[in-house]
Amino acid sequence: MLAKQLLFLSSLIPILQAQETVLGVYIFHRHGDRTSKNFAPASLTDLGYYQVHASGEFYRNRYIDANASSMIFGISPDLVKNSQLNVQAPVDTVLQNSAAGFLQGLYPPVGTTLGTQTLANGTHVEAPLDGFQLIPVNAIASAASGANSENSAWLQGQSGCNNAIISSNNYFFSEEYMTELNKTLNFYHSVLPVINGTFTLAQDNFKNAYLIYDLVHVSMIHNTSIPSDYLLTPETVFQLQTLADNHEYNLAYNASEPIRAIAGSTLAAQIVQQLNATITGKSSSQIGIQFGAYGSFFSFFGLAQLPAVSVNFTGIIDYASSMTFELVTNATVTNTSYPSNDQISVRFLFSNGTASEHPLTPYPLFGQSETVLPWNTFVDQMNQFAIGNQADWCAQCGNSTGVCASTTSTGSSPISTGSSSSSSGGISKAVAGVIGAMVTLAVILGAEALIMAVAGLRLVNKKRLGGRASPEPVSAVAKA
Repeated sequence: MLAKQLLFLSSLIPILQAQETVLGVYIFHRHGDRTSKNFAPASLTDLGYYQVHASGEFYRNRYIDANASSMIFGISPDLVKNSQLNVQAPVDTVLQNSAAGFLQGLYPPVGTTLGTQTLANGTHVEAPLDGFQLIPVNAIASAASGANSENSAWLQGQSGCNNAIISSNNYFFSEEYMTELNKTLNFYHSVLPVINGTFTLAQDNFKNAYLIYDLVHVSMIHNTSIPSDYLLTPETVFQLQTLADNHEYNLAYNASEPIRAIAGSTLAAQIVQQLNATITGKSSSQIGIQFGAYGSFFSFFGLAQLPAVSVNFTGIIDYASSMTFELVTNATVTNTSYPSNDQISVRFLFSNGTASEHPLTPYPLFGQSETVLPWNTFVDQMNQFAIGNQADWCAQCGNSTGVCASTTSTGSSPISTGSSSSSSGGISKAVAGVIGAMVTLAVILGAEALIMAVAGLRLVNKKRLGGRASPEPVSAVAKA
């Protein structure tokens, strides 16, 4: 009988050894609910604060808590170790405050038991606010989002990348744009009574698709009364949202002009750099978090071929959405044994909206069929579009002033995976981020095409991320 039990237990050993371990993660997160961009400066609302805090709590329960479902190897579960976190947000009030709110959920106050320190003279000092934990958010001015991006009608101008700005502006001269502009003119004029306190008749068209939608969207969440609100039928609101989706995606990504997705290219490099730091440091720095704007999501989605997985990836993501890159292994991990490169993989997941309410779902990247990719494959694919050093950024952007004045690019510098047989794993650490001075670009407008009003309206049957076929019901009550 004992022999049979031992035989059974021995049969479980391969299963136990195959249990997945999360070595580290990178989370790119959108801000929570905010006031309208039409009335700068935009600010995070209480609802937005609630949303990002709830998302922080979700990720705590997934990765950090002692009973976490996928606890990160070596992570401190209660008292934060700032060396284990790398948190960034652009110089933007909405994004900085969103990051701070998220961190309060990720590492909540620890109470008087853990939040009390005894001094050499025997005095007990309790931390304020029930052991509130202070976690720094590094302010960055990067092409991934840009300073004060939430006060800008379009984010590309904040990138400072000349060629990206030119590429985005080219969209306004494309046949696709002109067709949509003409076709939707009557539709936009039909909702003018709703928005005429902010937009004139001349501004009420597809060119301002996002700003018009943003005004209506924010108003439906926060305003108890809206002028001529009877015009805002579910079909009309859905059409405003779909047109805004179309407008913003085309400004953020174009397959024939990759430079338009500069935000996604620099973000890709930052992701690989952080995950590499986790590997080379043997999980001494496990978590990378960056808060950014929807345009960066769009750019990365396009570059990573996610619209081929679902057309939903061409829709504007909801407030407090997040995409996550998990660094995982099935090898045994201990304080003295760390997996090699060929034993490490990456899983991509996305949540459209606060992760506590909307499933964090895995999706395949780069046209692959699997949702978990070997580390070396992941890095090779990211290298196809990642821009991770200043010289390459300046060359690709065509910038020659500011920090690019003395920069001479030596050509493309792909990120190397290094030797897969090394016990430490990892790759050579690239220069982190691109910090550039803002560059003003004057765009010479050509003669405007004659706008011909076309009767009728085409509703696009386009589902939103998260499986919704129509805009999410809005309420003044926080339901994040």
